[in-house]
Amino acid sequence: MHVFAVMPDDPTIHALEVPTPDPEGRQVLLKVLRAGVCHTDTHLRAGGYDLGSRGTMSLKERGIEYPMVLGHEVVGVVEKVGDEVGSVQVGDVRLIYPWIGCGTCRQCREGHDNRCAAGKNLGVARHGGYAESILVPDEKYLVDTDGLDPSWAATMACSGLTAYSAVDKILPLDPDEPVVIFGAGGLGLTAIAILRSRGHRNICAVDVADRNLESARVMGATDTFNPGTGDAAALREAVGAPAGAVVDFVNNGATATSAFEILAKGGIMVQVGLFGGEVTIPTALLALRMIRIEGSFVGTLAQMKELVRLAQRGEVPTIPVVERPLSATEVSGALDDLTAGGVTGRIVLRA
Repeated sequence: MHVFAVMPDDPTIHALEVPTPDPEGRQVLLKVLRAGVCHTDTHLRAGGYDLGSRGTMSLKERGIEYPMVLGHEVVGVVEKVGDEVGSVQVGDVRLIYPWIGCGTCRQCREGHDNRCAAGKNLGVARHGGYAESILVPDEKYLVDTDGLDPSWAATMACSGLTAYSAVDKILPLDPDEPVVIFGAGGLGLTAIAILRSRGHRNICAVDVADRNLESARVMGATDTFNPGTGDAAALREAVGAPAGAVVDFVNNGATATSAFEILAKGGIMVQVGLFGGEVTIPTALLALRMIRIEGSFVGTLAQMKELVRLAQRGEVPTIPVVERPLSATEVSGALDDLTAGGVTGRIVLRA
């Protein structure tokens, strides 16, 4: 089968031919229909994450093997099943939960695959969706998205799930208590839509691109702020009051610093993005203001199923989706566009 892979220390996307896997047991082979493009893929292509003064976290040094087939937002049609599969059959269209754990540790046993220290995530530790077909290790990771546009459904495996999980960490709040969203790309827009669908009425979106802020207002943001027009004091003025919560889909030194500065006493800052850097926080203020800082990485299979159910009931507004063909050239171009910050919403590659 054809795959589009990243080589070590090489940003070029290569078209390769590899053997088509034959599913066994509870495994399922799906033909890829849609594959969303995520900022995480840009870091994987670059080979690591910026840790500020600690340098760069090298993926190769952490055991990630190249060539790597990226792509973890995948909708596919079942091509072949293992002999123990009973819940799907050939021809079924399914969304894939890609954040797969070891299956045996406490986190996995409790349904938190995304917290597994030995994760085998599709598109990272296992070949992902920038390919002709994809092998899923267990049928339980397949979710029926009947009635949903497949391109939008694909985004629920990461951007939708990540936003849903992050919003879960800050609610419940008073509906009029200020919430600030840093980053109004695909994840931020989804978070705004989910907040509005759950009855929240006071949402400020922060982004350096005015076109993203326009989209944020369409999705339900009540206020917007471009940090190029002012500092944290100006942001506090735009919000109108200290924020009860901040969800940071950028999570670099500047946004994390601003998040801490604008929080109300007892507020929560949920750090999601992987843009990298570091932040210095006065430890006395952390205690005196009782600030809670929480990292958030994607979400659970149960949360993804609930998100899909909400979408099927029409309770989650769609976000802007740009479709492109699935090819080595388009994978490379999409990752370049994301790196440059030139995308509103989400890019989904169509097979």
